[in-house]
Amino acid sequence: MSDEITPQEFHAAVGVGPWVPDASATAVFRTGTFDVGAKLVARIAELADAANHHPDVDLRYDTVTVRLTSHDVGGLSRRDAALAREISTAARGLGVETP
Repeated sequence: MSDEITPQEFHAAVGVGPWVPDASATAVFRTGTFDVGAKLVARIAELADAANHHPDVDLRYDTVTVRLTSHDVGGLSRRDAALAREISTAARGLGVETP
């Protein structure tokens, strides 16, 4: 059974807040400083390794942009929604507001 989901199913998933789904899911976290952004990226790396599911991450001075997709299903999966929830929780834990 495939864990592929539609963008609508991803959006309806609990806790995906700032994520914008289409063929992938993207979120921009406004960290305010490079230091907080680097801490968020480090936490994302830990979560991604634990899930064996690795997003694209772009660290800038005051933002971290994260893109999730599941190449094996050619789009979004339940794994993406689960990791999105964990990343959003990690961001809140660092004081990064998520819309």
